[in-house]
Amino acid sequence: MNKTGGKTTLSYLTWAIVSTVIGLALGAWLGWQSTGTISGMATVFFICAVLAVLEISLSFDNAIVNANKLKDMTPLWQKRFLTWGILIAVFGMRIIFPLLIVVIAAKIGPIEAVKLAASNPEEYARIMNDAHLPIAAFGGTFLMMVGLTYFFNAEKDVHWIAFIEKRLARFATIKGVEIAFVLALILLFSSFLEGDAATQFVYSAIYGLLTFLAVEVVGGLLDASQKTMSAAAQGGLGAFIYLEVLDASFSFDGVIGAFALTQNLFIIAIGLGIGAMYVRSMTIMLVEKGTLAEYRYLEHGAFWAILILSVIMYVQTLAHIPEVITGLGGATLIGISLWSSIRYNRANAHHHPAE
Repeated sequence: MNKTGGKTTLSYLTWAIVSTVIGLALGAWLGWQSTGTISGMATVFFICAVLAVLEISLSFDNAIVNANKLKDMTPLWQKRFLTWGILIAVFGMRIIFPLLIVVIAAKIGPIEAVKLAASNPEEYARIMNDAHLPIAAFGGTFLMMVGLTYFFNAEKDVHWIAFIEKRLARFATIKGVEIAFVLALILLFSSFLEGDAATQFVYSAIYGLLTFLAVEVVGGLLDASQKTMSAAAQGGLGAFIYLEVLDASFSFDGVIGAFALTQNLFIIAIGLGIGAMYVRSMTIMLVEKGTLAEYRYLEHGAFWAILILSVIMYVQTLAHIPEVITGLGGATLIGISLWSSIRYNRANAHHHPAE
């Protein structure tokens, strides 16, 4: 039974709404400080709002997956994920991560990277864009493993796209089948690249694969009672680490995509930070309201969206794909899975009469 205490959807979004007001006000102030004009202030305000929507659309599937793992975690670690986790998500991935990329790529110190972001945003954005290929290869591989591990599961007995999912579940008895599949895709995509780009792609993708496997091993060691990644969230620290790495992988796409709208690191941090607050709020709501249990195919839609996103990240190493397509693709899959769940509930209502 869910103990939501009669909370409304709006009450779950309170902190997200507060962060929106503060964030957009800060963005407007930043626009005024940098341009000194009403139009400049309005432009920055609008970009912050668009970035927040972009982050929500790209990360809604992340909220569903987080909720799926989070619902089985201990209350203490649930609280830690929703408090420490938001600090890591907002400040770590939206501020420190882009700075770290520039520090490594340009071989400069963190202070110099901040100065570069403030004084020469064009050069800062160029360095970030140059780092797009290894980031997409790493993040795409990690997310692909997350998605495939969900579908290559012999114990999975609920299937949404049955003619595909049933076959994948049967193939799960073959040891390491998802790793073989990902390695084959890495070789395929690297064959379309040349020279250093191909080498960079393969190395980054392998690091993404190794990171997933390392997180699985660490999760198993820290949460000794767990035996598989799919059960990792039932523990404590191991589950926390898994969810933070998963969050980071989802963030790659949004952070890189944000530079298409603005080259100002601080505007990006504000916009994506607002979006991250909504994703966390939706995660809490999904857990406390038991939404995943109520809509049986919603989780499937989220994991299909993860797989599509991972393939898009691979394709982006060859050609640019607008972020709106990425966001709408995931949202559409989740919407269809929700509609399928509602249809299933209506068709089977007589099997579960209301008490």
